[in-house]
Amino acid sequence: MNHIDVEVGMTTAPDRTDFDVIVVGAGYSGLYLLHRLRAQGRSVRVVEAADGVGGTWFWNRYPGARCDVESVEYGFSFSEELDREWRWNERYSAQPDILAYLNTVADKFDLRPDIQLNTTVTSATYDESSHRWRVRTQDASGAGTELSAQFCVMATGCLSKPKSPDIAGLGTFAGPTYYTSSWPHEGVDFTGQRVGVIGTGSSGVQAIPLIAEQADHLHVFQRTANYIVPAHNHDLTEDHQRTEQLAERRSSALDCPLGIAFEPQETNQQLSTDLTPEQRDAEFERLWRRGGLVLMLAFPDLLLEGDGNRAAAEFLAKKIRERVSDPAVAQILTPKGYPVGAKRLCVDTNYYETFNRDNVTLVDLTASPIEEVTPAGVRTSDGEIELDALVMATGFDAMTGALTAIDIRGRGGVELAQRWADGPRSYLGLSIAGFPNLFTVTGPGSPSVLSNMRLSIEQHVVWITDCIRYLTGRGMASIEATEAAQESWVAHAAEVAEPTVFPRGASWYTGSNVPGKARVFMPYIGGVPAYREACEKVVADGYSGFELTPA
Repeated sequence: MNHIDVEVGMTTAPDRTDFDVIVVGAGYSGLYLLHRLRAQGRSVRVVEAADGVGGTWFWNRYPGARCDVESVEYGFSFSEELDREWRWNERYSAQPDILAYLNTVADKFDLRPDIQLNTTVTSATYDESSHRWRVRTQDASGAGTELSAQFCVMATGCLSKPKSPDIAGLGTFAGPTYYTSSWPHEGVDFTGQRVGVIGTGSSGVQAIPLIAEQADHLHVFQRTANYIVPAHNHDLTEDHQRTEQLAERRSSALDCPLGIAFEPQETNQQLSTDLTPEQRDAEFERLWRRGGLVLMLAFPDLLLEGDGNRAAAEFLAKKIRERVSDPAVAQILTPKGYPVGAKRLCVDTNYYETFNRDNVTLVDLTASPIEEVTPAGVRTSDGEIELDALVMATGFDAMTGALTAIDIRGRGGVELAQRWADGPRSYLGLSIAGFPNLFTVTGPGSPSVLSNMRLSIEQHVVWITDCIRYLTGRGMASIEATEAAQESWVAHAAEVAEPTVFPRGASWYTGSNVPGKARVFMPYIGGVPAYREACEKVVADGYSGFELTPA
């Protein structure tokens, strides 16, 4: 099957307005929610702003866009038949392949009739008298409709609300400006052009090598250097994707903190302090050659501040010096001022080698900050750089941005954005006190972005759909997290994070990349196994921490 070139048609949902469940978002979460809820016999409407399914993989079509979790662990686990029929092309799948996979899922399980595309959710208000959510939508023509449902599930994604760059004069640039988060579907040809890329996070790291191959000259504007490990991507064979092997890997992933099935021999159970510097470097080198995020788990104490983390930083700095010819450029590309892991680790293919090209210039914004974008290009404190095209790889308002962009109001008309003004507060990342019958998939306070998102999405979808079945089977009108349970979980999540490096960097993990956003470490760092156990205990104890109201 040539699944790279799948074309997607429009989806038209039936003209009805009252449902059992409304789901916002048609990415991984929304598709699986729809599949499970329909299997329970429920009426469901999935509302999606894009004109196709896929979520983040629909929007992020920039050159080099691909997943940093291995393909064989990124496919759904609920269907052996799907496993047998689908074949991934590469170890780390590119965006077109993942989008084609999700379209295949939508078709195979006949999900499209219940998905309403080209429709934005503008508000969601809880009606206390009827125990139902009133959801206002707006379609592409500007027409509005109100939908209602007993339950509303926000499957809006953790990295789906682009961050608006705060750069003077951005709108004055005379050439085209492209955003990695909403790349033109037809692609962009930079041949013969002078291109500037602002941003060197994951999207920039993936896009820059391919843009450099086309552009006449590429200027990379870097504010903060990132820690980067190699992908060592390669084609996948049939042997990599046998059903039995997939099942074994998925089972192993449940016991890994990241939810990724690293083989036992791939991680060291000794503390870094128990090894000599030479032994530590040998372990880092072994995992570097393996490629991918496994280097984060080289030692049990690597993600704590101390010698192990500093050793990892020194090793990665050495690798930059080995791969970049110009020592001055290598020094600029070397991260400073924060520990390994405090910002998301990037997985690359030929990123550092790109800076050995004659047509690539690295602009260090710590030495020469951007003063403004001009009609002709970008002016830094060192002068104006003339450009034909500008690429913005400036990231997202992560974890909360897609939720607070919607006017969500719970009991008493309380607005979610106001409730979270000092940082998000959630029970298990699944439910929010004061907002009955509202669920969030991989919300703040859950492993989410610090795990294999597919695994964490599936776990949340199963928990939510099982909860809805429990409630309706017992004639319950609503479920709501208690303030006490929510505050206890928030305190626990903060306590677990405190000894680690994660809260130490100015990253999107903490909201530091968004001016004015409260700085709070948002994911749960306790790991997938501990989190899953906590969720299972809540259920075993009769949904402890929740208040259930009979109809």
